[in-house]
Amino acid sequence: MYQRFLLAAWLLLAGPVYAQPATPRQLFPGLFEAVQLGHVFPDNKTFVDAVPLQTPAIILAAWQQQSQQPGFDLSRFVRAHFQLPTEATAVYRSDVTKGLRHHLDTLWTVLQRPATSTVVPYSSLLPLPKPYLVPGGRFREIYYWDSYFTMLGLREAHRTTLLRSMTDNFAYLIEQYGFISNGNRTYYLTRSQPPFFSLMVELLAQEQGDTVLLRYQPQLLKEYAYWMAGAEPLPRGQATQRVVRLPGGELLNRYWDSSSEPREESYAEDVAAAKISKRPATEFYRDIRAAAASGWDFSTRWFGPDGSLSSIRTTALLPVDLNCLLVALEQTIARSYTIANKKAAAQLWQQRAKQRQQAISLYCWNEKAAWFTDYDWTRQQPSPLRTLAGVFPLAFATASSKQAIVIAKGLQADFLKQGGLLTTLAKSGQQWDAPNAWAPLQYIAIQGLHRYHQQALADTVTQRWVKLNTRVFQQTGKLLEKYNVLNTSLLAGGGEYALQDGFGWTNGVLLSLLNRKAKAVAK
Repeated sequence: MYQRFLLAAWLLLAGPVYAQPATPRQLFPGLFEAVQLGHVFPDNKTFVDAVPLQTPAIILAAWQQQSQQPGFDLSRFVRAHFQLPTEATAVYRSDVTKGLRHHLDTLWTVLQRPATSTVVPYSSLLPLPKPYLVPGGRFREIYYWDSYFTMLGLREAHRTTLLRSMTDNFAYLIEQYGFISNGNRTYYLTRSQPPFFSLMVELLAQEQGDTVLLRYQPQLLKEYAYWMAGAEPLPRGQATQRVVRLPGGELLNRYWDSSSEPREESYAEDVAAAKISKRPATEFYRDIRAAAASGWDFSTRWFGPDGSLSSIRTTALLPVDLNCLLVALEQTIARSYTIANKKAAAQLWQQRAKQRQQAISLYCWNEKAAWFTDYDWTRQQPSPLRTLAGVFPLAFATASSKQAIVIAKGLQADFLKQGGLLTTLAKSGQQWDAPNAWAPLQYIAIQGLHRYHQQALADTVTQRWVKLNTRVFQQTGKLLEKYNVLNTSLLAGGGEYALQDGFGWTNGVLLSLLNRKAKAVAK
């Protein structure tokens, strides 16, 4: 009872409901829908990132008056009343002859953005108090889980000041809005992303000492309160927002978005997809948004048995990777209390982490699949699909030694390809399915394999991924958002937008792996 009282008290740190600025759709009703559904731009994200040149009232009045005139050109109107975004990486081309490391070092400058204490009125961009890095291409703002993997590269590059600035910016978002949004845009303020903040804090602590954990303890607690909001009164077998209480009383988490409307940055795509789905539109939009919160947008991982986007049911699943990240958050909070010499509080948080680890083992270890899978809490059964998310229990020490051996064998037999590890085994045309692979998942898999002494496989994955990244760079002068590891002569595809270059998390993971490899050779 005492532990529950303490937890309830900590959850109060979530504080009040935070005021949120208006989004482009809210600022420009009617015009917004006309632009997005009229496909004025090939990418719906272009318009929501555009900056109005007059107040919304003036622009809307002009649109309502001019749109009634013969020969009205909506595209010309938008270009006259909005400043369209530019992509900094679009004009940057690397000198391949100077080598990959020079390219990586240069990109930290190319992708950096200055602090913005204020932004242009009615812009969708949210201010951040310190400099930060963007992923690149169409991604012109900071992104939550991308940033941890980018920060791995900042550490390797000894850019500790920028590493601290990035961490401070995320702490600021927690203080300002009660959580870390998907990105620093108004239209992202309805959801978060995989909670890597505790790992960012731990990364900075490796550079600046354990007092870092005390510095960010208030924000760590507030992020936990965000993820666990509504947990205490929740009956067994019920869910609220991001938390689910299972039949045994255990608490695990899911992805959730507070809106049930089409995503503003993908408005036309969502409206079209909802018309195909047989589900109520609000439920469909909620699950689309929840998948965006997961970062895996999109994958058959979230789909129903027919394997189509129209059957998406993200909120019915308890993701194994999300819950491993929340174990890490609980453990980091415990460490912060240990450093503060508050033993009772430290033990409470250690116990919470242990309970979550036990729940992951109970609900997410799929004996039939010989894999860690997501758990379908609505059907009370594990998902049958094996995905690369199944390596997270290895990276976060939640798996047993026997389970780790089984996972390693499965990776070797089914996921390991010419260029690295597949994201899933399904070829659906979605970008988070085969044949695509992504830097953050390669890194997590390598970390997990090392943790459980599967060194040979970890080294093989590293070598194949580095080789692929290097070869594509030598051919194109770019590092890319994702890669085709099944046929390495082809570029990755799928998804709602063209293949992006830059690219923050690819750069960070690659530099980290290159340096690890160099250190191993030096020994």
